[in-house]
Amino acid sequence: NAEKSQALPFMNCPPLLDGSMAGDVGFDPLGLSNIDDVGIDLYWLREAEVKHARVAMLAVVGILQVEIFGPAPGCEMATDKCQMDAFWQLWGAHPQYVAFGLIMITIIEMVSGIAATQGRESGERAPGDFGLDPLGFSKGDEAAFAKLQAQEIANGRLAMWAAAGEIVQGCTTHKGAIENLMQSLADNSF
Repeated sequence: NAEKSQALPFMNCPPLLDGSMAGDVGFDPLGLSNIDDVGIDLYWLREAEVKHARVAMLAVVGILQVEIFGPAPGCEMATDKCQMDAFWQLWGAHPQYVAFGLIMITIIEMVSGIAATQGRESGERAPGDFGLDPLGFSKGDEAAFAKLQAQEIANGRLAMWAAAGEIVQGCTTHKGAIENLMQSLADNSF
């Protein structure tokens, strides 16, 4: 009798998903947690999930911030409320900004890749832990910190869907996320 998944009670819980990681409820219908033979293990998957969750949370807030308050200083040419269209306005006016952004992303990815590799090999670093804790959340109550980690993962998973929705809507409607929301509410209200 295998233990049943908390997320999918009709399926067995994957053996590596034992509830020890924040947000782990046994959801792995594709069996990705068991693919060690291709060099991707649960450590790498959690590292990628935490990284993408954090980036998505920043993306959602950034898209909404620009739509509400306007472009950042130096990016005044990106006037479109749809951030996907504003990107191409910025690309047309200052492609060096985009190139610089890509260079910075490359450097950050190299550093985080080294940290992930060393952490995976040594076991001394939890996935997504870069030692950046200026408010000292990890130094207090362990149960409270575990709750914060679970909230980070849950909000990050939601943000990944939200960012994808904002991007797809922007690409298809050429309107901003808030404008799309208001239009949807107007079209579907009684």
